Amino acid sequence: MTAVPRLVVSAPSSGHGKTAVAVGLLSAFAARNMRAAGFKIGPDHTDAAYLGLAAGRPGRNLDPRLVGAPRVAPLFVHGANGADIAVVEGTMGLFDSLTGRADTHSTAGVASALRAPVILVVDVGAMGQSVAAVVHGFRAYDEMLWLGGVILNRVASERHEQLLREALDDIGVPVFGALRRRDLPAALPSRHDGVVPVVHRSVEAARGVRRLGEGIAGAVDMERLLALARSAPQLAVEPWSARGETPAVAVGRRPVVALAGGPTTSYSYAETAELLTAARALVVPIDPLRDEQLPENTDALVVGGGLPESFAEELSANRRLCTEVAALALAGKPVIAEGAGLLWLAREYDGRPMCGVIDATGMTTDQMIVGYREATARASTPVAQLGTRMVGYKQHRGVVNPRAGQSPAWTWGGSSPEGFVSRRVHASQLMLHWAGAPEIAHRLVAAAARPPPRHRHPHRSRPPRPRYRPTRRQTAPPAR
Repeated sequence: MTAVPRLVVSAPSSGHGKTAVAVGLLSAFAARNMRAAGFKIGPDHTDAAYLGLAAGRPGRNLDPRLVGAPRVAPLFVHGANGADIAVVEGTMGLFDSLTGRADTHSTAGVASALRAPVILVVDVGAMGQSVAAVVHGFRAYDEMLWLGGVILNRVASERHEQLLREALDDIGVPVFGALRRRDLPAALPSRHDGVVPVVHRSVEAARGVRRLGEGIAGAVDMERLLALARSAPQLAVEPWSARGETPAVAVGRRPVVALAGGPTTSYSYAETAELLTAARALVVPIDPLRDEQLPENTDALVVGGGLPESFAEELSANRRLCTEVAALALAGKPVIAEGAGLLWLAREYDGRPMCGVIDATGMTTDQMIVGYREATARASTPVAQLGTRMVGYKQHRGVVNPRAGQSPAWTWGGSSPEGFVSRRVHASQLMLHWAGAPEIAHRLVAAAARPPPRHRHPHRSRPPRPRYRPTRRQTAPPAR
């Protein structure tokens, strides 16, 4: 149960500037010495990371499809614990949903579940009085939605701003700020860098967040906005708890689980480390781009789906760590890799040698493969029991050949098997949110605590030699 002040930042569609506004609001609140918490609706690791950087605490994802709609509010209450203000960034347009279930899976659906007012960010660069029609349409589409007001983006002049404010005043919608084109510069690092600038606390990332905060503080009425956030009613749900979701594994020495990322941000969702800790693992961060060794006495390795594909060269160049990862897998220790983590475990990616754990090669294509999948486990692994059904998310340009090993990880409707299971390695481009399947943490820690199985006929006695040959870019990959 919580009464934390909260706002949901949305827009008519993508491209209106809601990410910059949400990050800027958190940065501006934090600059006032307020304890802030940032959330991203949907599976996007990158936006959540920058929201976390601006707030000064881990950014979290609220994805009804991945975790189940009933868990969204408890996860929010858990993540907002102790905060003075919470800012939730929406996904796509206010009523849009990749699943087609706008009532629960859209930004509007999540805002209703959180009983939170919505601030609509509208790009008015090519708009005049029509802004009133647009905003009125969004307000009238769902009368149960709490549309608290708007923030205007890319306002051209004082005269333009006056015209827009008068139009919105006629329909009784408050304007909380008017941002000129210079107020929200393209300050954040390229999205191709993904979470990396936040993991490494780069100067560019910190400076970009600060500039957005300064732009928002100078153009938005922060006091009125804070008053709106404080008017959100009490949310009568119990907070999500990692300890309540997964039982501790009865072990002697706590297994050491290396989690890919940095000291404050990982390539997994924030709840992954909490669930592993609740299951009695000792979670130690490992940076695949910089660290040359696994943590001492590593019993398992987890590489989350936030690892960017664009850092293939850096991953390949870290040969010492590649060798250690291959040795860990060869020793029968659990290794779980999602998204680009699978490509890192392959023999090579775009012609560059990788870890050689998986007998496959990868290459970058021009087509982005994206979407949710309802998958069925094809083997019993540290991730799932044979036949278990889970919902995951795919977002990648890299494709793997072959698509699956002799023992695949998953199948889903209308598609051939996907992923690789070998010994206790589970590698797939499907990304899971462990809060939606908390039993994964218990299974992994239990597997890490057990002695590795003995194989009379191992898949291979040593990591394969990488084969150097040019790869051709594939412009029309098969359906994934």
